[in-house]
Amino acid sequence: MYSVQIVENIELKEHSTMRLGGKARYAAEITSRNDITEAIAWAQSRQMPVLMVGGGSNIVWKDEGFDGLLLINKIMRFEVFDEDGRNVYVTAGGGENWDSVVARATQDSLTGIEALSLIPGTAGAAPVQNIGAYGQELSRVLTTIEAYDLQTGQFLTIRGEDCAFGYRTSRFKTADRGRYLISAITLHLTRGLPEPPFYKALQDYLDEHGLQNCTPQMIRDAVIAVRSAKLPDPAVVANNGSFFANPIIGEAASVRLHDEYPEAPYWPVDDQHIKVPAAWLIEQAGFKGYHDTETGMATWEKQPLVFVNEHARSTADLLKFRQKIIDAVQTKFGITLEQEPELLP
Repeated sequence: MYSVQIVENIELKEHSTMRLGGKARYAAEITSRNDITEAIAWAQSRQMPVLMVGGGSNIVWKDEGFDGLLLINKIMRFEVFDEDGRNVYVTAGGGENWDSVVARATQDSLTGIEALSLIPGTAGAAPVQNIGAYGQELSRVLTTIEAYDLQTGQFLTIRGEDCAFGYRTSRFKTADRGRYLISAITLHLTRGLPEPPFYKALQDYLDEHGLQNCTPQMIRDAVIAVRSAKLPDPAVVANNGSFFANPIIGEAASVRLHDEYPEAPYWPVDDQHIKVPAAWLIEQAGFKGYHDTETGMATWEKQPLVFVNEHARSTADLLKFRQKIIDAVQTKFGITLEQEPELLP
């Protein structure tokens, strides 16, 4: 009756780049929209919950595991619609490797996502977190999302402006968490040169190497060089990338911070808010290159925002380490760090 293959008792740590977590009762690889509808029908006939994941780069699995059906998004698709020679629309399947999408776009001289190079994960997972880096953000180029709605049992198209995008968040992470299974995304890119000003770390690299009038490919290469110099490859070192979002604080908190720490770096968000680098807060709290013998966790020596699983035995160890850092930053600065990777289920 069902063509989609269902397997039992899979290790969830194989579906998280932090490599921790319990087991899923069932799992299935999804390669098409039809696979989604079949898998949902199979799960519903057993009154079983469903979750869909991509590469697991932004997921922390609970030790209790998942007593349901895990769908692993492997939907591959890459289509380009050239509207008028400058405006170009790219549709990517939800299971496409995100960096491969960026690579193909930049090779075609398309700008809009080149600064998002080397961000791990899949295209379908990108809108959930509203990924961003080096001055670019997915929300600025995403036009539509194709998704299966678990509430209505139908596929639908969601416009970018209806995704409730915010800094590292969206409706898929908040109000509609778990409701939609994203099968494809469409991006509006442009043909031409990326326009400055560029993010400081990126501009510093360009200046250092004497690079001007950069093509999208040149910016991609620069971003890859900058990221590779300070961030570990999750395929080699178990990590979820940035574990905390950069906190946004109000005017009163900003005044207190800079009265006590005038050297504290920040970026203006609007007239009343600033963004403070979480990495700086963590480093000042004494956790740069920190190796925790109690939990088996550590912070990456070149970037304290990245947690590394050296020999943790469980997600409980990770969460204990997380709390140590949250408490230390809260005590020192009065600022509460918020976790970026999603804790599932």
